[in-house]
Amino acid sequence: MKNSTKDQARGKFEKLKGSVKEAAGVVTGKPNLEAEGKDQKLSGKIQEKFGQVEKVLGK
Repeated sequence: MKNSTKDQARGKFEKLKGSVKEAAGVVTGKPNLEAEGKDQKLSGKIQEKFGQVEKVLGK
């Protein structure tokens, strides 16, 4: 599997984990967990976009 595809898959997985953490933080009333989930979602989006750029550039 190409690195670009791996980065995209990892990014999507990170976004999913972040969404779960964010929702768990909201449900349990833990703002730290909610903020951690938002950060993880953002990190996943960045990694996914990085994979897309790599794919376009052919790396």
